[in-house]
Amino acid sequence: MHVEQTESDEEIACRVQGGDIDAFGILVDRYEQKLARYGRRFVARDEDIQDIVQDVFVSAYQNIQGFDATLRFSPWIYRIAHNACVNALRKSGRTAFSYDFDALVSHHVYEDPAESERDVKDMRLLLDRGLDKMQAKYREILILHYYEDMQYRDIADILQIPIGTVSIRMKRAKEALRENIKNEL
Repeated sequence: MHVEQTESDEEIACRVQGGDIDAFGILVDRYEQKLARYGRRFVARDEDIQDIVQDVFVSAYQNIQGFDATLRFSPWIYRIAHNACVNALRKSGRTAFSYDFDALVSHHVYEDPAESERDVKDMRLLLDRGLDKMQAKYREILILHYYEDMQYRDIADILQIPIGTVSIRMKRAKEALRENIKNEL
């Protein structure tokens, strides 16, 4: 097994911060497909997605010294990807994310620890049917949780919103998804 396969993303980021430029390629290899999949949920054209992913890695490399290696790397790079997708949507004239009053009010956090693998698969099938009809703020929460396997804390870090807001958006997103699918029947 290669050393880079056993190293955590955070350890590799520390190597890059220490001047090991080649180590950044390991992070690119680990995240390129994930970030492309994430971007594809917001931007339709493959050329645009490739440009966005490239911009994410350029920005990540330029800002790697600001990464706090005591924190997880994946929310940090997904935050950069989130910003890149929002900027791409703005440039194209599409509305990205509207102002959200949920972020102003404190909410209790409820993350279902018993959510089974079958529940996640079932939700992904529903998402494939109804995701494109969702408001962007709900679509992103669902994508990060069900496609990118992010926990609520990581989603809160990526979107820079309170964890309680993630919880309430998840609840509302599931309700909206059910309503969208019910209206299709």
